[in-house]
Amino acid sequence: MSGVRMVVIGGGTGSFTLLSALKRYVGHLTAIVNMVDDGGSTGVLRDELGALPPGDVRQCLVALSHSPRVRELFNYRFEEGTFAGHAFGNLFLSALERITGSFAEAVETAAEVLAVRGTVVPVTLDDVHLMLREPGGTLVRGESRVGASRFAGGRRPELFLSPQPRVNPAAIVAIHAADMVVIAPGDLYASLAPTLLVPGIGDALAISPARVVYVCNLMTKPGQTDGFQVHDFAAEIERFAGRPVLEHVLYNTERPGAELRERYAREHEYGVGFDPAILQRQHYGAVGDTFLAGPPQMRTQVDLIAHRTLIRHNADRVARHLMRLYFS
Repeated sequence: MSGVRMVVIGGGTGSFTLLSALKRYVGHLTAIVNMVDDGGSTGVLRDELGALPPGDVRQCLVALSHSPRVRELFNYRFEEGTFAGHAFGNLFLSALERITGSFAEAVETAAEVLAVRGTVVPVTLDDVHLMLREPGGTLVRGESRVGASRFAGGRRPELFLSPQPRVNPAAIVAIHAADMVVIAPGDLYASLAPTLLVPGIGDALAISPARVVYVCNLMTKPGQTDGFQVHDFAAEIERFAGRPVLEHVLYNTERPGAELRERYAREHEYGVGFDPAILQRQHYGAVGDTFLAGPPQMRTQVDLIAHRTLIRHNADRVARHLMRLYFS
């Protein structure tokens, strides 16, 4: 495997799929994970136990694990009884946090159990929430509520974290030591923004010698990124980072089949477009290629994480492009 030191920033399914592919090519892989999730099992554990959100961290740990049976165990979700809706890995991490008194130690212990090759780093160890300030001053609190909000008139949302968190020093160290930093595809405002908004992350990206690459989303999100093209997504990434930090942007040039497009259009989701003339004027290099994956073949609960949508990245093709960028 390559000795390149690569950092992947994000959380959720986008990071999971990309990490799962990159671990076949990269010898030193670090996932920096957002810490604002408050939905589902994670939300219950935050509310009832005061635990830090384990869900996205669990997914990244599972992605980097080389123990198939334990991967299945950590993603096992109870379907009935007191624990209905909870993933075992979420309960495991929250229990370890209680035992050790440290979420960072809980993640390290879980990494040992999962035989993880790489490192998973929460972007902050503070209890923090994503906030949206509406034009009239009304505040929307929580990742799940912000993720369900609609931004009238195509406005760019004013997002912030409350209380203002302290960055996890391990995240800064990883970015400074990296050869390449990849901002994974994912929910722009509910997953990527909360990671980039943590004080110190934008500065670290700006001064790191690493190449910073953004892998652009495939589809728009109704009420939030309607009409967005590749350069719009990239501009929002840099707005939240607080400065121009991107050296490259990877984007898809392939259109899904008509049936799939119609299916998504019924939910007001559309493929992310691109304008070559606009992209040529940007300070980053825009690299377009056919990044769509084929039909999903779901066999296990781990597969279900990677295949929640029918239109998704071919993660291995993205990973190989990233490696070519590094060696170019």
